[in-house]
Amino acid sequence: MIVGSSVTLSLPAEGDQVRQTWLVESQQNPSSDPLVLWLNGGPGCSSLDGLLTEHGPFLIQDDGVTLQYNPYSWNKIANMLYLESPAGVGFSYSDDQKYVTNDTEVSMNNYLALKEFFRLFPEFSRNELFLTGESYGGIYIPTLAERVMEDASLNLQGVAVGNGMSSYELNDNSLVFFAYYHGLLGSRLWSELQTFCCSDGKCNFYNNQNQNCTTSLSEVQDIVYSSGLNMYNLYAPCPGGVRERVSIERGELVIRDLGNSFINHQWTQLWNQKLRGLASLHLSVRLDPPCTNSTPSSLYLNNPYVRAALHISPKALDWVICSSEVNLNYGRLYLDVRKQYLKLLTALKYRVLVYNGDVDMACNFMGDEWFVESLHQQVEVQRRPWLYDDDDGRQVGGFVKEFDNIAFLTVKGSGHMVPSDKPVAAFAMFSRFIKRQPY
Repeated sequence: MIVGSSVTLSLPAEGDQVRQTWLVESQQNPSSDPLVLWLNGGPGCSSLDGLLTEHGPFLIQDDGVTLQYNPYSWNKIANMLYLESPAGVGFSYSDDQKYVTNDTEVSMNNYLALKEFFRLFPEFSRNELFLTGESYGGIYIPTLAERVMEDASLNLQGVAVGNGMSSYELNDNSLVFFAYYHGLLGSRLWSELQTFCCSDGKCNFYNNQNQNCTTSLSEVQDIVYSSGLNMYNLYAPCPGGVRERVSIERGELVIRDLGNSFINHQWTQLWNQKLRGLASLHLSVRLDPPCTNSTPSSLYLNNPYVRAALHISPKALDWVICSSEVNLNYGRLYLDVRKQYLKLLTALKYRVLVYNGDVDMACNFMGDEWFVESLHQQVEVQRRPWLYDDDDGRQVGGFVKEFDNIAFLTVKGSGHMVPSDKPVAAFAMFSRFIKRQPY
């Protein structure tokens, strides 16, 4: 039997804020299995996307009504806690309807939400606790872990981040190499990038002030983000076909850009200014991650019978996958999370995993691999293939390199949402992570 419940958390320090969480108990032994917090990214996107399309026990089907049993659900071996954060995301809300926030506020409120959960469910307080997330969860999870590790009442055991934003600089720099070596840029543009953005064997695609470099990088951005490619999985089609980054549909402004790449470039800053200006002129603004289809989840979660069954407050807004208001007004305070990772690793007791689908262009594998290497930890096991079993026998899941207390792992052929693209491999990886088994 699968036991799940929607839990409403009122934050003690922010009395007017309500966080919606979904607890899905372990199918194995809830009283002793680990509790695993999951956060999707954005910033401003709902963790129910992880529950309903990635690794929950039932996955939403295209009709927006039918749920299908997921044999590779992560709650087969763990109690899964999906938190919608910050306020303004999904069914989480604030009475004053003010949804301007930043990384520091979010990490504190996520910590307070976790504390409130354990107050309401003390029976889980002794279980091993793991903090996991994806995408902008690469910022959310380490900054939350920094607070949780200081609290002796929480039994933190480890942290895992999938296709995470760990460093804006390394993500931008690596993306250009990724795009060229995956055949996207061509020799002329690559030659210009090398000439204008690189010197002495080092390239700066992150905050280069050379105007010719900036011009060439705007071409890269157009190819990666505006040409119709699926930035979350280079080799996957776009559901619903190729769409514009910004469009007006039935009177609603639709933005398909989460604003995480090349943030230092003048072109990006002008673009973001334009987006905010357009958003202020429209009564209705929708933020859709590009090349994704959130309609089934929206139909299901906004069904009045579903909302009633989940005891969703009438004050909660209609569910959407990402909040444009949260995203467009979000304060990005951490440009990398080295400090937080080093603090975790210095404690010498936490298991840390950074994993990446290797055909994602939103948070590409190379940037996260460079990030893990930059932590300068002792290598325990050199980079090697890792294996898992599926219906066709033993398969290569990707590659892994293990350091003291941290591992970097790729998932071969997967895009940004690893459990969606490669559910069997993802479950094998997750199982080995929480059971402290070799990858």
